[in-house]
Amino acid sequence: MATADLLVVLTSVVWSRIIGVYFPASFLSITPLCRLKTALIYAAKDSSVWLTVAFTFDRYVAICCQKLKTIYCTKQTASGMVGAVFALSCLRNIPWYFAFKPLYFIDNVPWYCTFESSFYSSPAWRAFSFLNHILTPFVPLILIALFNVLTVKHIFVANQIRKALHGHKNGDIENDPELKTRRKSIILLLTISGSFILLWMTFAVHYLYHRITNTYNYTGSDDPIYILQEAGYMLLLLSCCTNTCIYAVTQTKFREELKNLVKYPVVLIVKLFK
Repeated sequence: MATADLLVVLTSVVWSRIIGVYFPASFLSITPLCRLKTALIYAAKDSSVWLTVAFTFDRYVAICCQKLKTIYCTKQTASGMVGAVFALSCLRNIPWYFAFKPLYFIDNVPWYCTFESSFYSSPAWRAFSFLNHILTPFVPLILIALFNVLTVKHIFVANQIRKALHGHKNGDIENDPELKTRRKSIILLLTISGSFILLWMTFAVHYLYHRITNTYNYTGSDDPIYILQEAGYMLLLLSCCTNTCIYAVTQTKFREELKNLVKYPVVLIVKLFK
């Protein structure tokens, strides 16, 4: 997940936004690299989103499906799942490379990218674009919400049974380590699903508006629909980074190592002055 999120930052933020805006005439703007950049952006984004789905499903199996857990929750399965997500994300987005043509030529060198004239009129390209948006983010939104609801429901029922077995002594219930662990799991799952849904919702709303009204042009940078589009892009890029941070910060060992990292310079300075 961290690797996929880093690829999103490198392709969508650094290559596309920063270099594209501040270094527009660099060799990275020639058409072949421009095409490659677009395909990599979509592949990295899909990898990040679908690894989040895979991780959510993994947690669902680990908590709710004890029989399947021993078979599914293994290092080999995790490695295979990660490899499959990366491979399928790359293969699925190869057509984006062929969706563009040069914007213009300078000394027979093709520069920048613009959509092929058939992209908006060809049924094949329209179907590909529609399927691309259905697979990311609408299907992941539904799957993440579904798995988290099932997991939270299972934890809630298990907690009720555990409380019934242990009686109704509030002190014992509050200090039960198993219930504390389950409570943390619920908070983590709700944070992940809520963050993902909220940060992708603006992009989803803009896409639905775009499909329903067939709006392709904007009056300028102050057009509300253009602002909605750019806000959606910004939030979805942020979403590709938040989940890894949330998963990491909620891990006790990670927090301990982070504290050690912060304390180390202070301890080193104290030792130097002793």
